[in-house]
Amino acid sequence: MSDAVNARGGRDESYDEKMDRNWAELLQELRVLQTGVQILAGFLLTLPFQSRFETLDDFQIALYLGNVVLAALTTALILLPVSAHRRLFRKGLKDTLVASADRIAKVALAGVALLSVGTSTLVFDVTAGRSAGVTVGAGLLAVLLVLLVLIPNRLRHKAARD
Repeated sequence: MSDAVNARGGRDESYDEKMDRNWAELLQELRVLQTGVQILAGFLLTLPFQSRFETLDDFQIALYLGNVVLAALTTALILLPVSAHRRLFRKGLKDTLVASADRIAKVALAGVALLSVGTSTLVFDVTAGRSAGVTVGAGLLAVLLVLLVLIPNRLRHKAARD
């Protein structure tokens, strides 16, 4: 394998081919995120139509509404790279699109994590009590920080050392 191929990560592809591949991979990741957000948002949107919804206290209603807003914002974030692509199509800015979509995907991951924490906290709060809701929410937040931040950072540092 030539040095030029090794310098590009072991792939024999042009810069444009690399950007196209990176863009396609990012879009696939965003599709996966979108499905998760849609499921959680759909669940949240059905809650007001349940008879027990009327018994929610102020904290639970605020948490519910916060989750609905977070679901809408996370959905918009996931759609942002596609919208930007439509507006920048054929402008020769694929590297800008890939770099910005990478950052947007990281923020969207955080949105999905917070939405999972918030929704779980709400469900546990309503069904098992406030202390159970807060405990589960805090525990899930800690686990998601490990899974979505600490482990990827360790993998990145390990790869840099190797």
